[in-house]
Amino acid sequence: MPSNVDLYVPASVMVVVAHPDDAEFMTAGTVARWTRAGANATYVIVTKGDKGSDDPEMTPSNLAEVREREQRAAGTLLGVTSFEFMGYPDGYLEHTLELRRDIARLIRRHRPEVVICFDPTNRFFSDSYVNHPDHRASGDATIDAVFPTARDRLTFPELLADGLEPHKVSQLWLGGTAQPNVWVNIADTLKLKCKALLAHPSQLGPDIAEFAVEMARGSAAGQDFEFGESFRRIVFDG
Repeated sequence: MPSNVDLYVPASVMVVVAHPDDAEFMTAGTVARWTRAGANATYVIVTKGDKGSDDPEMTPSNLAEVREREQRAAGTLLGVTSFEFMGYPDGYLEHTLELRRDIARLIRRHRPEVVICFDPTNRFFSDSYVNHPDHRASGDATIDAVFPTARDRLTFPELLADGLEPHKVSQLWLGGTAQPNVWVNIADTLKLKCKALLAHPSQLGPDIAEFAVEMARGSAAGQDFEFGESFRRIVFDG
């Protein structure tokens, strides 16, 4: 099935992920394509990414600082202009009402047309990779924050008390999904995606660029282009 979103560019997009570098794997090519066309992009990083190191000299607080710097550098390469680091601990994320409220707060503040997050229903990517529990928890909480929490005036009245009016997201795009229904041609932004991944040296080595190319080729399988990113898109009525 060919992509049917080649000409679509939202006015604004919010990408909500669990860890620094998640967004680069999932949606960097699409984000770069949209920002080049004038979209405003916000990254929301739910956890501090403070557990991802085997270095016995590394501390969680130092790693969190490193990973925030890396994420800002990577996002800036892609044209991201706004960053929100929510500061939840890495590895312990749960789909709680508090997390849902906090994400809804950011949705109401930034008022994106499109929200991109993980598909929490995809527990196994392959026979050799289990989807991280933080990915699934962040995806679940984001979906519920988009609908109905950010939309409904009477949910979490403290948000209204802070001056945050309800906001209806137009489209929800789920990355890392086993049920894609849209594919984005990222041939023109694939090199930028690779550069953004390489901006995370605390986590990724130079071979990540080759991996990203093969991942993009696999995501475009069956399409009329060679390199892509795939998503399950939900378009809300009204």
